Order: sequence, then C-alpha cells, then structure tokens
Amino acid sequence: MVLVQSISSNFSSRFAVKDAIELKTEIIRKAIHFLIALSPSMAAYNKPLTVFLLLAGTLGYTLMEYLRLSGVKIPVISSITSMASRPRDNGHFVIGPVTLGFGALLALLLYPSAAAAIAIYALAFGDGIASLVGKFFGKLRPDFLFGKSIEGSAACFAAVLVSAYAVSGSMQIAAVAAFTAMIVEALPLEDYDNMAIPVAVGLAVQFASKVI
Repeated sequence: MVLVQSISSNFSSRFAVKDAIELKTEIIRKAIHFLIALSPSMAAYNKPLTVFLLLAGTLGYTLMEYLRLSGVKIPVISSITSMASRPRDNGHFVIGPVTLGFGALLALLLYPSAAAAIAIYALAFGDGIASLVGKFFGKLRPDFLFGKSIEGSAACFAAVLVSAYAVSGSMQIAAVAAFTAMIVEALPLEDYDNMAIPVAVGLAVQFASKVI
C-alpha cells in the first residue's frame, strides 16, 4: 500500500512540474503575442515608423535566432527565446515571432486602420487567449477541430467579438471578425496562423463593412 502511494505521489509530482513548465512557457509565448496589440495604436501615431519597427524587429530577431542556433548566445534575447520554445522547437528555428511580426505587418499594409486594428487584435487576443484556454482548460476536442478544443475556440470567438466591437461599434462586423478568427485559428497551421488570422480577418471585415 505504501509503495502504491509512493508511486502515485511521484507520478502526480512529475505531472505537476510538467504542467508548471508548460504554463510558464505558454505565458511567455502569449505575453509576446499580446504585445503585438500595441501596433494599431503606434500606427495611428506614426504608421511608417511602426511598419519600419515591425520589419526591423522581425529581421533582427531572425538574425539573432540564427546566431543562437549557431551557438552564439545573445543576452536576454536567447534566454527569452529558449524559455518560450516548445518541445517541438528544440534544436530548431523558433519561427513564431517571425510569423507574428509579419502578420501584424501584413494587416497594416493591406487594410485601412480600423480593419487592420481588428485584424491585429484578433491575432493578439483571439489566438493568444484561445491557446491558453485550450491548453489548460480544453476538454472537448472533436476531430473537426484538428486537436484544438471547443473551449479554446469559444474563447477565441469571445475575445475577438469584444475587441472588434470596441473598434467598429458594429456587432455584425464584430461577429464576422470573431467567426473568421475562430475558423482560421482552428486550422492545423501551427505558427503560420499568425499570418493567416490577421489576413483573413482583415479581408472579412473589409467585405462586411461594404455589405452591412
């Protein structure tokens, strides 16, 4: 009986440590995700400068990531990248920040300010919150969601609905943006959803603005 309890305790302890590490990694990743939400406000003040900073930051990160993989440690940046990397990223280029930067950049270049803001907020809050909720609270994972959870998808819809309504003042446009983000976020695109979500949401908002 004592042996069984000991094994059970060790098993639970290992999972607790694993969950704590995964939680820390995901929080760091999504904190970076949420920071991209500053882009629309920066663009409203100075769009060319914001575009330049996004491009420079993305290219700078790319260079530093190649240096990290070559064994050159960059103070702070290498540590953050390592802490934010998932098991599948071990020994590989961590591409998430690159697609994140390009996703925001595409939204700013392709769409007017309101649509671009909604698209970037969908990326920052919709995708970010969906990932956190799905990872730690997601229980219902039907096949048609490709491993994602209903809880995560619902969180994505709610987050984009609120942020899109705050920008547009239209519940119809907000619902279109939220539905589009939820559908794209559920696709098995891995880190490339960082570009697919803002492009798709911005396009949907542009279309909805003309017909509603």
